[in-house]
Amino acid sequence: MKPIRVEDYSAHAKATLAGDVLGYLDGGAGSEWTLRANLAAYERMTVRPRVLVDVARCDTGTTLLGTGLSAPIGIAPMAYHRLVHDEGEAATARAAAAAGVLFVASMFASTGLAEMAAAGGPQWMQLYWLRDRGALLGFVERTRAAGFGALVLTVDAPRVARRPRDARNGFTLPAHVRAVNLDPEVMATSHVAESGSSALERHSRERFDPRITWADLGWLRERAGLPLVLKGILTTEDAELAVAHGVDAIVVSNHGGRQLDGAPATLDVLPEVVAQVAGRIPVLVDGGVRTGTDVLKAVALGASTVLVGRPALWALAHSGADGVADLLGILRAELDEAMALAGRPRLADLDRSALG
Repeated sequence: MKPIRVEDYSAHAKATLAGDVLGYLDGGAGSEWTLRANLAAYERMTVRPRVLVDVARCDTGTTLLGTGLSAPIGIAPMAYHRLVHDEGEAATARAAAAAGVLFVASMFASTGLAEMAAAGGPQWMQLYWLRDRGALLGFVERTRAAGFGALVLTVDAPRVARRPRDARNGFTLPAHVRAVNLDPEVMATSHVAESGSSALERHSRERFDPRITWADLGWLRERAGLPLVLKGILTTEDAELAVAHGVDAIVVSNHGGRQLDGAPATLDVLPEVVAQVAGRIPVLVDGGVRTGTDVLKAVALGASTVLVGRPALWALAHSGADGVADLLGILRAELDEAMALAGRPRLADLDRSALG
């Protein structure tokens, strides 16, 4: 049966993916409290519908950093799409382009830059700050040359947190799944198995630079030649610092509950971050989005665009590019319906008054 809700893709993934791969995709840090909190935050919030409003046509379109999107939806950066489908990120990128939404690729993509870029559509590139600045800068230059529209620097991962599911499974990348856009030497540790340990956690401690500070952003901005987005903001203090340091946008994110366990749900801190930024730069959000109504709630709290993570990989595992395209279609249709039934036919009509 064709999936009709996001949870249908989740059920298929749980029934078909190898245990270690499913643990890597669905798992979180620590006790997974923050992972659960992301979902619970959306479930707690209600929508206040207005009636006798002309909703014959609802407009889900928006603009982000000067680029038009068919809906305030994007694919969050996630590594190694080839873990779940042979076409990997190329399939995900094609689906996003066809849907007219944002695709954010991972530095650890298992598909080449040119192949992803060839899919078209708005595309950004995520990166971690490597200890080897030469390798980092080389990657940035190749990203710019390939035509990606912005850089998304993940700032909540000076190291990869301990994720019990991965440790129990001794999660290690299989030989056929590689971060093909980086030198094999940089990625070697991620392919070395060790019982009771995640290879990706060990790799991050070896290769990620935990010493970077706000002062280092200038070095990257001077060399990037692309808009810079910071992903992993959870406080008003850091939101203000991002604006002060000339960042072009921020993503309110707790890494899908995969970093600091005990960090707040992203939806819970979104309003205060939006208030602090006060319209000076776009504020995106990720974590816990499972329905179009969730998208409506985030937009009503001030999110410019909502990034969807795990569901995209569940859909990719289900049926490749077609699955991701169907997933995005479901989310957009649910958003359109929620806007109509809430009596808010335009995204501009969504504000805090739309929520209970």
